[in-house]
Amino acid sequence: MEIIDTGVLVVGAGFGGIAVAVELRRAGIHDVVVLEASDDVGGVWRDNTYPGAGCDVPSPLYSFSFAPNPDWPRRYALQPDILEYLRRVARRCGLSTVVRFRSEVTSAEFDEGTGRWLVHTADGTRYRARVLVPATGQLSRPVYPAVPGVETFAGPSFHSARWDHGCDLTGKRVAVIGTGASAVQFIPFLQRQAAAVTVFQRTAPYVLPKADRVYTGRGAALLRAVPLLQKLDRLGFWLYTEFAQQCLTKWSLFAPLFTVQARRNLARSVQDERLRATLSPDHRLGCKRVLFSNDYYPALASPTVDVVAGDVVEVTPTGVRTADGTEYEVDVIVHGTGFAATEFLGSMSVRGVGGRTLSEAWRDGARAHLGITVPGFPNLFLVYGPNTNLGGGSIVHMLESQARYIREAVRWLRRHPDAALDVHPEAEQRWDDEVQARLTRSAWTRCRSWYRDARGRVVSIWPGRTFEYRRRTRTLRLADFQIRRSGEAANPPDTAVAS
Repeated sequence: MEIIDTGVLVVGAGFGGIAVAVELRRAGIHDVVVLEASDDVGGVWRDNTYPGAGCDVPSPLYSFSFAPNPDWPRRYALQPDILEYLRRVARRCGLSTVVRFRSEVTSAEFDEGTGRWLVHTADGTRYRARVLVPATGQLSRPVYPAVPGVETFAGPSFHSARWDHGCDLTGKRVAVIGTGASAVQFIPFLQRQAAAVTVFQRTAPYVLPKADRVYTGRGAALLRAVPLLQKLDRLGFWLYTEFAQQCLTKWSLFAPLFTVQARRNLARSVQDERLRATLSPDHRLGCKRVLFSNDYYPALASPTVDVVAGDVVEVTPTGVRTADGTEYEVDVIVHGTGFAATEFLGSMSVRGVGGRTLSEAWRDGARAHLGITVPGFPNLFLVYGPNTNLGGGSIVHMLESQARYIREAVRWLRRHPDAALDVHPEAEQRWDDEVQARLTRSAWTRCRSWYRDARGRVVSIWPGRTFEYRRRTRTLRLADFQIRRSGEAANPPDTAVAS
């Protein structure tokens, strides 16, 4: 089969993939192809269509800096509005000719002789690219509970990220396994729709009130007429989230402010003392994801909802059994058990220099210099890679920083057509040592969470502010890389390329 050649190959058309493609095209780099496994852009905002799905970052901040949106209907946008925003950005930025849908990447290997990546898709198509940019995200692969009997349940059973909209929940007894960010959003819907809801909670989350509001006609018109107001709105939210991020790391003295707010929210929303005790977190605020909702606690306080604390040990054909031996008979099971956030790139096999796989390189935990480059994988630039997630703030800001860094790398490579950039192991090691040392002093090492892999290593979170990350990715330091030419390595000069 014919091999399709391109300069840059981006995998994924969510926020990250769109950010990179747009940044490159704005810089005059047009030999870009984006491969998307699905039939539409949007990533997690295309896949997660469960009732109540939305973002817990204010919309003015959860959007591209180059594409402000004065038409957000509310401060915290819901899934349909975010998806439409991404579609609109893709259309306006001319990505319709760039994205190839229904193109699931299965493997990629680096050819040391040509300095090119050979990429295979599920339909048998092959691509050859000088630069490979995986932008598959951390929240794209649903995780089901690892308990016996999940497959034996006789009724409808589905993950929140694969919501079965054809399943009529009216009058049904519904079990919800998990109380993460998605469950907090869809449980209020289930409470209104189903006859009874049993929520199986392993760990009670911290839930802060959500300062949401609908943008009225007059307010929306003002935002459209005065773009400066949008920028000020965005700046205000950014400053607040930078403060919150610091409270989870350096400024732990201020963390109790959020803890008190969460406890007051619980006390105000739940009057029953036993239920309030069940919903009281037993860990330090921030070590697990802090959630935002105004209707989660009221839904749990409803007489049709039962909260069961403890581990689920088995799913039977008719229900769910807990560690104390009690079996709860239900008609439908909804899994709100999150995503494989620490399994970067999912099932895609990536081989670098010497045929070494990325999974082998990450045998002791995923890691990358700046969360972007991995030694032994030349011209591979990760988007939303290890240690670039946030405990507070907008991931879109991080993605734009990475897109700008990748833009500068591609620019340099275009000026040096026979070269490949391979990050020095020493540079990657220094970065990883610093990040992990800073994480030990943060809230994220205080309990078990999806931020940590099976060994307990925090592989997801960035321990600093988004401003610091933007500053540290502003420059492509050639001293951090060895330059490969036709399989040979050469030491580059100690110079830098500013973004």
